[in-house]
Amino acid sequence: MSMYTCTVKESRLQFNSLSLQQPLRLHFDEFDEMGYSLSRLTLESDHFDEVGSSQISGKLLHNLEHEVAQLTKLRSAPHERLTQIGPGKRDLPVSVVKMLAGREGNYSGRGRFSSADRCHVLSRYLPVKGPGLVDHMPSRAYVSQFSADGSLFIAAFQDSQIRIYNVDRGWKIQKNIHAKTMRWTVTDTSLSPDQHHLVYASMSPIVHMVNVGSSQTESLANVTEIHEGLDFSCGDDGGYPFGIFSIKFSTDGHELVAGSSDDSIYVYDLEANKPSLRILAHSSDVNTVCFADESGHLIYSGSDDTLCKVWDRRCFQATGRPAGVLTGHLEGITFIDSKGDGRYFISNGKDQAIKLWDIRRMTSKATCIPGHRSSEWDYRWMDYPPQAKDIKHPSDQSIATYRGHSVLRTLIRCYFSPAYSTGQKYIYTGSHDSGVYIYDLVSGARVAMLKYHKAPVRDCSWHPYYPMLVSSSWDGAVVRWEFPGKGEAPAPAPAPFSRNRIWRRHFS
Repeated sequence: MSMYTCTVKESRLQFNSLSLQQPLRLHFDEFDEMGYSLSRLTLESDHFDEVGSSQISGKLLHNLEHEVAQLTKLRSAPHERLTQIGPGKRDLPVSVVKMLAGREGNYSGRGRFSSADRCHVLSRYLPVKGPGLVDHMPSRAYVSQFSADGSLFIAAFQDSQIRIYNVDRGWKIQKNIHAKTMRWTVTDTSLSPDQHHLVYASMSPIVHMVNVGSSQTESLANVTEIHEGLDFSCGDDGGYPFGIFSIKFSTDGHELVAGSSDDSIYVYDLEANKPSLRILAHSSDVNTVCFADESGHLIYSGSDDTLCKVWDRRCFQATGRPAGVLTGHLEGITFIDSKGDGRYFISNGKDQAIKLWDIRRMTSKATCIPGHRSSEWDYRWMDYPPQAKDIKHPSDQSIATYRGHSVLRTLIRCYFSPAYSTGQKYIYTGSHDSGVYIYDLVSGARVAMLKYHKAPVRDCSWHPYYPMLVSSSWDGAVVRWEFPGKGEAPAPAPAPFSRNRIWRRHFS
């Protein structure tokens, strides 16, 4: 039996026979007939202990014995000379004063902060002060996202309104979009990489595109502006009016990927103005999809069938199946966020847990565990059964699990913290209990909980450069949290200094 085709249970027997003191060893096995190889770890890492809502903030639970933990530390730890407090003795974290003194003394030999030094400083300033009100609408907020450069912020509401705020200009409304042909709500939005166009989706196969850069502030569909309709139906679906839960632009802006209620993944070619690929991906709703990295070759998907799947477009036409499957959630998956390296991602699940995955652990088939799901439980109106909280999937392939938040009533989202300011050392998520939870990726500890809202927080977004986080809730409020310094947090610098001139001056 090959390394790839062995079951998860058999693989674990092999992994557990190894000593944790052994170095990581990688096996490169041919990935069946797909024509390329994927590396796979042969060391089983300890899973995170559960982090309850009563967990003391910042308490170290344990260390994640995995490559991703070492990468996180390398990207957010200061120069080793700054950590020394004596011969052979080191201490973390290093104070900001010592970091600045070390920079002036040129301890690193570079005469400036490295990206890891910067992350070590900035990641200590968690956005927990506040909140300050950005907006309040008489409708549930479903989406809230910063643009890639942090200059714009998008919030979408159930009453068909989508507001784009100009962060650099004091959160002034740059565009107020009145969406067309809404079914239930705006389920998702995505801003093009050049920030010229926004697409929005609902429970319909038609996705609409709006010109963000036009001079019109009020964008009323096909009245003041054209909202171009993109039809994702492929003609072979029998006219079934499926809905779209998740949509994302590719890095080059030429394609869209979408997850739908007809158990499928769609890829839409914007240049050809038609769908280029439909994948019957899961046995239930595809709640979330995203590209794994900038190449656009790999796609991650998560579904109500509890599975995460990895799709390689380079070989799908030949094989007609996923590159691999990852099992571990006990209930449906609400959201997936990629680390951006084509290897790691996190998923939020209706089993009230976030899981961290390494795709090198994927297998060709899902391991079915009869009876591990409750057919009577529905997260839309029922609380999670207390007895289910202690159940663990016997074939869990994830490398870490984070608990404490609540995933009920809606498809609550989770994310890695920004690479620039934190080295992605945190994971954060909305919650049904009206809070925003921030977890340490390596220790699993809950390092912060932000409480203000009166209803579930479906989405939240951390500014890519500043210690600022914005949360949106079903109570209609959109609020921002900042670092707890004296006075106000520095305002985003005006153009043309869009790359955060103030922070770069102090931490470079």
